[in-house]
Amino acid sequence: MKKYWITLTYIVFIVLIIIPLLKIGSGAFSEGFSGWKDALIRPEAIHALMVTGLVVVVVTCINTLFGVMMAIYLVRSHWLSRKIKGFLNSIVDLPYAVSPVIGGLMIVLLLGPESIMGGFFENIGFRVVYAFPGMVIATLFVTFPLMVREVMPVLQEIGAQQEEAASTLGAYGWTTFWKVTWPSIQWAVLYGVVLTVARSLGEFGAVLVVSGNIMNKTQTATTLVYQDVENFNVIAANSVALVLAAISIGLLLMMEWTKRRKGVS
Repeated sequence: MKKYWITLTYIVFIVLIIIPLLKIGSGAFSEGFSGWKDALIRPEAIHALMVTGLVVVVVTCINTLFGVMMAIYLVRSHWLSRKIKGFLNSIVDLPYAVSPVIGGLMIVLLLGPESIMGGFFENIGFRVVYAFPGMVIATLFVTFPLMVREVMPVLQEIGAQQEEAASTLGAYGWTTFWKVTWPSIQWAVLYGVVLTVARSLGEFGAVLVVSGNIMNKTQTATTLVYQDVENFNVIAANSVALVLAAISIGLLLMMEWTKRRKGVS
């Protein structure tokens, strides 16, 4: 019976992941290498990929900083009550429970041109929604739990004894973090970074709502794929999608290879 379940698992894996990836690859190169290259060197494709890369860089930096801070607060802070920690844990998991489209809509309602806060920012010349800042906020909303949930289990596993000993010996908080805490969580942080990059590359729903999908202005690679599909430009859509998939898969495989080389489980 066990063999049948294993076989079924492989079949599902092949049908849901391998075959679609092969289909995307064959579609991207259906007119040869030149067709794939022409789809990627279009002005709108170059701009969309550049915007996506910039969003990924900004989101990853912010997510790493505040994700690690949030994980430390939720695990180590004694000044937060259990109720507050439970509430913050629920907020961290909110993007898992809420559709990205709904998240994008919430950002529009809160920071859009018709809202009080959005109107204030518009008056001072700083547009949030339908501009780059809104795209960053939308992607942060979707990816924020990834870093927190990677770091928290490691902090809980290692305990606080070494950090308390360092503090007892007179080490400052920043020194304790870099000398004691960071060596223990660095792999979790690195894996969180990889997941954040991969998720940011593929984010669609929230960014589509917040950005407005304006060509050569607020269009990302995923929304360009959506537009190409709507316009029946299948080769172009497959070409851009293949690049995004290759980057994400490459990052994950490189991370797993590095972990094995370092002996990290």
